[in-house]
Amino acid sequence: MKPPVHEASARQYSSEPSSGLGRNGGRKDRLRNPDLAELDREIAGLVDRSTQELRHVWRTLHHTGPPLGLSRDLIIRGIADKLQQRAHGGPSRALQRRLQTLTGELEKGARCFDPGMVLKTGASLVRQWRGHTHTVLVGEDGFEYDGRHYRSLTVIAERITGAHWSGPRFFGLNKRARASWGRGA
Repeated sequence: MKPPVHEASARQYSSEPSSGLGRNGGRKDRLRNPDLAELDREIAGLVDRSTQELRHVWRTLHHTGPPLGLSRDLIIRGIADKLQQRAHGGPSRALQRRLQTLTGELEKGARCFDPGMVLKTGASLVRQWRGHTHTVLVGEDGFEYDGRHYRSLTVIAERITGAHWSGPRFFGLNKRARASWGRGA
C-alpha cells in the first residue's frame, strides 16, 4: 500500500492553487493516472529532502546550480515547476514570444509596468486634482513634475495628493483607474 499524498503540501510547494473542490480538486483523472500521482508524491517529497539534495536535483533539472541567495522554499518551487513542465508541457511558444517582447520593451526603457502600455519619452500626463491641473512630462530616465525630476509616478501622485497612491493608477494608466474615472473621481 502506498503512503497517502499530502496534496496541500504539494500545492504549497508547486504554486498550485487550492481549489477547495475536495481531495483531487475536482479532477477525476488524478486517481486514474499513476504518472500524475507519482508526480504529486515526488513534489510532496521535496519538503523532506535536505537543502544539499535539493541543490543537486536543481542542477540535474536545470543544468546549472540554483541562483545564489535563493531560499530553500524557492528552490523547492523551482524544482516543482520544472517537474510539472516535464509532465504537462511548459508555456506555449506564443506566451514565450510575448514574454520576450515585453522583456525587450522593458530593457529599452519602457516607463510603465502595464504590458499593454508603453510610455514614450516626451509624452505628457495630465490630471485634474482638487481644482488644479497637474502635468507630468515623461523623460528617458524618469518623469518631470513642477520643475523637479522623479523616477516614479507614485512619488509624484503622493506629492500631489498628500496620500499614498499608485502613480500609474492616479494618472489613469491602467484599466481600473480608467473605469473609476467614469464615476466622478
